[in-house]
Amino acid sequence: MTTIIDGNAVAEEIRSGLTDAIDALEDAGVKPGLATVLMSDDPASQTYVSMKQRDCEEVGIEAFDYELDPDTPADELYSLVDDLNADDDVHGILVQMPVPDHVDDRTVLRRIDPAKDVDGFHPENVGRLVAGDARFKPCTPHGVQKLLASVDVETEGADVVVVGRSDIVGKPMANLLIQKADDGNATVTVCHSRTKDLAAKTREADIVVAAVGVPELITGDMLSEDTVVIDVGVNRVDADNEKGYKLVGDVEFDSAKEKASAITPVPGGVGPMTRAMLLWNTVKAAAEAEGVDVDLP
Repeated sequence: MTTIIDGNAVAEEIRSGLTDAIDALEDAGVKPGLATVLMSDDPASQTYVSMKQRDCEEVGIEAFDYELDPDTPADELYSLVDDLNADDDVHGILVQMPVPDHVDDRTVLRRIDPAKDVDGFHPENVGRLVAGDARFKPCTPHGVQKLLASVDVETEGADVVVVGRSDIVGKPMANLLIQKADDGNATVTVCHSRTKDLAAKTREADIVVAAVGVPELITGDMLSEDTVVIDVGVNRVDADNEKGYKLVGDVEFDSAKEKASAITPVPGGVGPMTRAMLLWNTVKAAAEAEGVDVDLP
């Protein structure tokens, strides 16, 4: 019988597990702080930032909310990031992507203090991840590792196919899984939109992580029996309902679950974990900045 991996439940365990660490910080006179910066009128981005702020409030992290008009000059965004870097009450900084075209996203990411880069996208943090000395694991790949552990999936020696090569998911996911670590030691193949005969690659996998952004690209006939499937994709497709759309992943769920030993749904799989691991990274950033020893779940 296929196990449906409940990301909401695992994320709630992570949030609950952060309570002791946050209490330890507060006993030391420290309240973790996360600053979110939104420079977009995209409803999805606005909703996502609001959810992150709510998550902070629920676990006891101070949420600092900054919104800039999309037409604001880029220098004002850079200046805001500089101010947040210098603010001792702010331990983590998240600039919601995408930013407007007149803003260089790489400049923004490189402007953030690496010690406050709780997304893990600063080049220094990327380098540390690749070197096996991660300061912060990027939230989504870290969340995937936690999901695999939640259903006792052994990555050591496993053949893993990561479908997608983005800086946010695909590349760091592959790097985490090949590390010499309890949640690594896998043999990883990275595929993408130009991979020839993708199905031949995915059929050889013990674990498939789909993060390519193509609705229902991976179907059941592209999987071997008892594959573990982690679907990172969230795509809107037209639907005959009140909203006019529905959310689907990069995996065709109904056919894939007939082959998979375990699979994440969309929604309710990886998404909640991304938000939970952002909280995790913020608490870690606060502990390291303030020199307080805490146990993280």
